[in-house]
Amino acid sequence: MEKIVEVLPSLESLIERSLAIVLERINTAIAERGMCAIALAGGSTPKPLYEAISKQPLPWDKIHVFWGDERYVPPEHPDSNQLMARTAWLNKVPIPATNIHPIRTSEVDPAAAASQYEQELVEFFQLSPGELPVLDIILLGIGDDGHTASLFPHTAALKVSDRAVTVGNKDGQPRITFTYPLINKARDVIFLVAGASKRSALTQIFAPVADANNYPSRLIQPQGKLWWLLDGAAGQELPSKSA
Repeated sequence: MEKIVEVLPSLESLIERSLAIVLERINTAIAERGMCAIALAGGSTPKPLYEAISKQPLPWDKIHVFWGDERYVPPEHPDSNQLMARTAWLNKVPIPATNIHPIRTSEVDPAAAASQYEQELVEFFQLSPGELPVLDIILLGIGDDGHTASLFPHTAALKVSDRAVTVGNKDGQPRITFTYPLINKARDVIFLVAGASKRSALTQIFAPVADANNYPSRLIQPQGKLWWLLDGAAGQELPSKSA
């Protein structure tokens, strides 16, 4: 794993830097493998990134979009990660509908929805039994509590190591989420973190020793590159470095 930490002076510069990295990784994936598979994050921080990507002249037919997690709400619900990404990005570009792979939340049982999404990954990536897909890019954020995707502290999802997709839980509300072993298979995992409220969690995530059950983002140790892109408010106490 190659770990890269960059602290940018402002949210605007964070978005500008993340855009440059994402575009470079998309183009590299397409050049090397003929397509790019990217998984999106929810939350407020990546929204301006998605808006910026929508203005780029990319080969949309070669880009496949997945989601790293989703709230268990209808796709038109204001809290839907899919809705946010479609509004900020996907509805604005000529990407084929078949290249968009949302997590379906119409199942009565969230576990069935998790299995359905896992099966979609198996079929898309043509996986053998027990094999995990390798996405080109996975975008992530963190919460003030140190969670990422829908991997929340002290929840059952943190123990799932034999599945690609599972059910997360936030205050009793189900979510569908990539598991940490799936995230760790990615070629590039890019954390986008903004705001002073994240400092405490970041201190624990970057600490030499801490409990990943308390700070699940510590579980993310990908086989490829791990990018931490922070604005000044979030990364004030962390030195920029590559390791």
